[in-house]
Amino acid sequence: MGINGSMSSASRFTQGWHPTSVKGRQLTAVPEISIIDDDASIRAGLDNLVRSLGYVVSTFASAEAFLQSTQLHNTSCVIADVRMPAMSGVQMQSLLRNQGYQVPFIIITAAPDESTRRQALDDGALCFLTKPFDEENLINCFNRAVEHHRGVTGA
Repeated sequence: MGINGSMSSASRFTQGWHPTSVKGRQLTAVPEISIIDDDASIRAGLDNLVRSLGYVVSTFASAEAFLQSTQLHNTSCVIADVRMPAMSGVQMQSLLRNQGYQVPFIIITAAPDESTRRQALDDGALCFLTKPFDEENLINCFNRAVEHHRGVTGA
């Protein structure tokens, strides 16, 4: 799985894929990824995986901490947990969409339900992953998110 801190299979999934290119096109800058999860071990595991792929990473223990940060305006993709104190990842995504932010979201959860999944996807989440998830699925989501962000921003 890899999100528990083990990075052994990450290189297997990244052969031929480089964070400086998406489908053969050069990016102008390394995408910045924001990870928002109240579980420190999940944040650390995702941080390790995403950094191993060459991305710049910022982590936050809550939606509120992310929303109050300067990273809000710099992020190319948000990975957010569904269940967090005060504000869920899905609520944060909806709030940002209502404010005009189009940053791609990857929603993760240990307690999936169809209603939450549907709301997240209807609000524009590119992926809805259930913990534990496979690194390859997450990497595929990153590919989609970076391509989507490039299309929205022209970066």
